[in-house]
Amino acid sequence: MSLQHVVIVGGSSGVGLATAGRLIGLGFKVTITGRDPARLRSANDSLAGAAQAIVMDGADSKSLRSGFAEIGSFDHLVLALSGARGGGPFASVEVAEVRGGFEQKVFPHFATAQTALPFLPGDGSITFVSAVSAQAAFPGTAGLAAANAAIEALVPVLAVELKPMRVNCVSPGVIDTPWWDFLPEDQKKGVFAEYAAKTPVGRVGQADDVAKAITFLISNGFMTGHTIVCDGGLRLAA
Repeated sequence: MSLQHVVIVGGSSGVGLATAGRLIGLGFKVTITGRDPARLRSANDSLAGAAQAIVMDGADSKSLRSGFAEIGSFDHLVLALSGARGGGPFASVEVAEVRGGFEQKVFPHFATAQTALPFLPGDGSITFVSAVSAQAAFPGTAGLAAANAAIEALVPVLAVELKPMRVNCVSPGVIDTPWWDFLPEDQKKGVFAEYAAKTPVGRVGQADDVAKAITFLISNGFMTGHTIVCDGGLRLAA
């Protein structure tokens, strides 16, 4: 396993970066990608320069083609691209905002996986990262739920269509990552406390919680077509 190469698209922060650190610690070769060169350099510095860092934009087909050509053949793909658009009450959320959520997350996941296929072996794997909004029933998340459910719907189809390549997904709950930095710190603490109180395990998640689930799916050669919900049980409180 130590000779296997994992490419993490969206690896410059949050879950992607935590996954990179965990996999490097287990002896994998890791390449992280991101759109922002400075942020990518900072991420690799936090990994003590142990990863290869490639600038790549999942929403730009030319960037995807040149990025994967530079990387070359590898064994496992992790799609940790995040997206925050599409939230809001169903009665008032703009369709354009929901469309933006699909353009921000669903289409880049689809296009990145598609572009990566020629570089992946038949016994490799693809792991998508969605969100628990697709599993739960939280008011105000219809647009987010639709986008993440679209990603999860790809998984069983691709697991059969691309076999014997394995295709899986991890669906995180509320995780303390930079995704939440749009909130002022005091407000974020209040939101996290509220979610922690609703969650059976009594806390919000950490990026490494999700990284462990991703690592399991990469490492277990008998897992395909599954979405693992890693939410501390939050969906049960919905």
